[in-house]
Amino acid sequence: MSNMIEIRWHGRGGQGAKTASLLLADAAFNTGKYIQGFPEYGPERMGAPITAYNRISDEPITIHSNIYYPDYVVVVDDTLLESVDVTAGLKEDGAILINTTKPADVLRKELKGYEGDVYTLDARKISLETLGRYFPNTPMLAGIVKISGIMTDDELIEDMKGSFKHKFAKKPEVIDGNMKALEMALKEVKKI
Repeated sequence: MSNMIEIRWHGRGGQGAKTASLLLADAAFNTGKYIQGFPEYGPERMGAPITAYNRISDEPITIHSNIYYPDYVVVVDDTLLESVDVTAGLKEDGAILINTTKPADVLRKELKGYEGDVYTLDARKISLETLGRYFPNTPMLAGIVKISGIMTDDELIEDMKGSFKHKFAKKPEVIDGNMKALEMALKEVKKI
């Protein structure tokens, strides 16, 4: 399947990487794509490293395994760069998106020679400004959509309006903040 995009997410329990991967799958599905979105983790606990995956294609997906050679990697917590080989299998013509404020030279060292495109996003700043708390998954969701081109910015915003209304039906006061986080992140993704 030459048009399939594979994404691997790295985060820690409680940061919403799994939720973001599932929201991305739903949004891509709503634009007419075939999708898979699934997590992988050991003992569930707050702060433990987790991995989640997405496959998105214009054709039916017949593969049912983890993703070993992703086109894109999303790192929700930059402390994982010290303990997890986040670039393992990452295609050189792909890209990695990292939630960080670290300078480019430091990141390049931590990425152990990865030569592909590296993007950064300060999801902490965005979520604190828009939500008042640290929830990095919403900005990182927007960031991966922006760099991968899975859908347009407008398609993402429109789909997330409906998703957030459903997801936060009992907490409607957080919908506006999440929408602002998406919009802000779409503008603030930086290639280093």
